[in-house]
Amino acid sequence: MAESTAGKAPQTRPAPPAARAADTGLTTGAVARRLGVSPTTLRSWDSRYGIGPEVRADGRHRRWSARDVAMLEAMCRLTSAGVPPGEAARVAKGGAGVPPQSTEPAGRTRDRAAPGRSRAAGSLPLGDVRQECRGLARAAVRLDAPAVEEQLVSAVEEHGLVVAWQEVMVPTLHAVGRKWASSGDRYVEVEHLLSWHVSTTLRRYTRPPAPQGAGAAGPVLLACVPGEQHTLPLEALNAGLTGLGVATRMLGAAVPVEALTAAVQRLGPSAVVLWAQARSTASLPLARHVAGTQWGVKGARRQPLVMLGGPGWAGRAARGMLRPTGLGDALDTLAGAGAR
Repeated sequence: MAESTAGKAPQTRPAPPAARAADTGLTTGAVARRLGVSPTTLRSWDSRYGIGPEVRADGRHRRWSARDVAMLEAMCRLTSAGVPPGEAARVAKGGAGVPPQSTEPAGRTRDRAAPGRSRAAGSLPLGDVRQECRGLARAAVRLDAPAVEEQLVSAVEEHGLVVAWQEVMVPTLHAVGRKWASSGDRYVEVEHLLSWHVSTTLRRYTRPPAPQGAGAAGPVLLACVPGEQHTLPLEALNAGLTGLGVATRMLGAAVPVEALTAAVQRLGPSAVVLWAQARSTASLPLARHVAGTQWGVKGARRQPLVMLGGPGWAGRAARGMLRPTGLGDALDTLAGAGAR
């Protein structure tokens, strides 16, 4: 077969390896996004440990084949499990985690780990999620801050804030939280680093407050109930609202009742969002108190629309108060409230 092919016209000859790699291989940036590492990390692994592509287009540009990517996946899995990079590179290049040129089932080969270590070490219970979640989780477990930042920004730029929050950030945060809860105090550093960079990214996409004109509807007031420290959902909502041009006032974590009441009376908000992550912090009497707070001159007094956010309110009847189904629903409802 090879002999008959060689005798055909030149245009039918197989392309040289470099050309095939250029056509079918992945760029360094694409591989970095897929694996949840920074391009700088990939270049460093290449120069320090020889973890690089077998073929380079034009002799310079990296193009990563499926086999190259499998080797990188092994490298990521091993370093996430705590194996020193030099040892991880040696094992990865030796075939652990790389589909070999043999008949051994690829799944069994790719699941190998470093000698003496559990292949599950360092992995997060993600389940069926977007590929971006896996890349973000790998970067977080390695405490690779540049890669975490790059993954988060890329998710918002590519999918928009709502999808990035609901389908990338939240599943990864939940996975880290479950790992932390099931491992004692281990992985708390991963949770802290990921939360910090999620917050940083959300604030990057939060527009600065604009002055309100006379007669404009009051701002949307965002606050965690007393004892509640989880602010990330409110930060996502704040970023989304400002992106729609809705005025907001963010009060943040654990706002005392007296401070919340004073803010409502002074600002005259069009809506108040009360976030409660846990049932122990969700207080319906507090929500009713806020909903009943009035401002304005006698005869023309107004009251805020109250939205209850977070799983802490689940299963609690709150007549006359809003319960959004997600970030998109909350944005649509509050944008309408701000326009009235």
